[in-house]
Amino acid sequence: MAFSNSQFVVFCYFITHLCLLFLLSLVAVYGLTCEEDPPCRDPGLDAPLMNKVMTIKTAQWAACAAAGKCPNTQAEDKSNVKCVSGMADEYPCQNVDLLSFLSHETLTGDAGDGNDIWGWTDSKGRDIAIMGTYDRTVIVDVSNPIDPSVLGFLMTHTVGSSWRDIKVYKNHAYIVSEARGHGMQVFDLTETENVPRISVFGGNYTLDVAVQFSETAYYNQFGNCHNIAINEDTGFAYAVGTGTCGGGGLHIVDIREPASPTYAGCFGADGYVHDTQCVVYDGPDTRYHDREICFCFNEDSLTIVDVTNKGSPSMIIKKNYVGVSYTHQGWLLPGKQFLLLDDELDELNYAALGGHTRTLVWDVSDLRNPVFKNAFSSKETVIDHNLYTLGDRAYLSNYCGGLRIYDTSKAETALSEVAYFDVSPQCSSTTFLGTWSNYPYFASGNIIVSSIENGLYVVKYNRQ
Repeated sequence: MAFSNSQFVVFCYFITHLCLLFLLSLVAVYGLTCEEDPPCRDPGLDAPLMNKVMTIKTAQWAACAAAGKCPNTQAEDKSNVKCVSGMADEYPCQNVDLLSFLSHETLTGDAGDGNDIWGWTDSKGRDIAIMGTYDRTVIVDVSNPIDPSVLGFLMTHTVGSSWRDIKVYKNHAYIVSEARGHGMQVFDLTETENVPRISVFGGNYTLDVAVQFSETAYYNQFGNCHNIAINEDTGFAYAVGTGTCGGGGLHIVDIREPASPTYAGCFGADGYVHDTQCVVYDGPDTRYHDREICFCFNEDSLTIVDVTNKGSPSMIIKKNYVGVSYTHQGWLLPGKQFLLLDDELDELNYAALGGHTRTLVWDVSDLRNPVFKNAFSSKETVIDHNLYTLGDRAYLSNYCGGLRIYDTSKAETALSEVAYFDVSPQCSSTTFLGTWSNYPYFASGNIIVSSIENGLYVVKYNRQ
């Protein structure tokens, strides 16, 4: 049967659209990989500011190591030290007791400095600390906070790095690193539940009893990665600071099947993202209720992104502020009206601060027009790093200033410091030593704090 020209055109149109629908159905079922998605393949511009910051830090840590202080081989394990008259043994404190301290020598045999930390509670209700170090991730049972047990470790996927970051979703740890070609490690934490508990102070713990665990799964759609955030309400992970997505933007991974991570999408319109908090939004701005919103900290701005459609995220707003030097990280307060933000370099570069730590308070009740409200200036002349909020308290890891706890109940007008525990009394300056991060979310109320040069601290805030 012969086709007329018009019939042939209609036939070709029909076949083309049929093939397109077939391809789209394949994408819907199997998904794209990063390699198949042009926005993900876009390396964007190199991140010169981040590279500059990393160079400064690396030089300081190398000098500290050359002086024999990183890691600090003189640090002594401690247990159950009360904060009395402003001191817990050699540690300055206020309203915070030291439950225990484990040195890097105890944790890893001095296998490099510490970095990020996160927590997990197992099926038996035990608090577990997950701490990054130079060449591995260490897992410690801190459910007996005055006598912890080192359970084991997961080695880096490639080589060592001073940057490692961990988050947890559905009993699985997701680990990224600035190490070359590292990708994302996935580890099923339930493997630790039956490991014998040999406590450090009351048992016969030695390094050789720590179990070397193996990866449960591995995600290879990026190499080095600075940080990872997870929205536990949706089951999506957000890797940031990779060599993908426009130079380190949001690289979105579907982890709803925890041991089978798959590429989900990309946001690179604002370039490098240093850190982010992503939530299912239920705050004051009703226009965005039930949307998945990421509050991104993008070196020079607070950038808010709607990521509900993983295939096509959209930027809501990019906002700068006076004295911006390096927009590093931040966290929403309950109710989502206010957000706290830390700038990692303003203590060094913004002369008006005189080197004092600044924590910025933003009113984000209008997502399209966040407004800077006020800033808390600490009496300490140290650099801020990571902060988290719980109830009307904020828990800040401020490098040489240690763990600082702020009252946020009057955030609209002013924050106030109500407690602290200085994990690095040997440094009180604007240098990149001291505490890296903390985790304040255990139901027990105990807080775990990582120190770059010293090790792992378990502390208790005595609220007044």
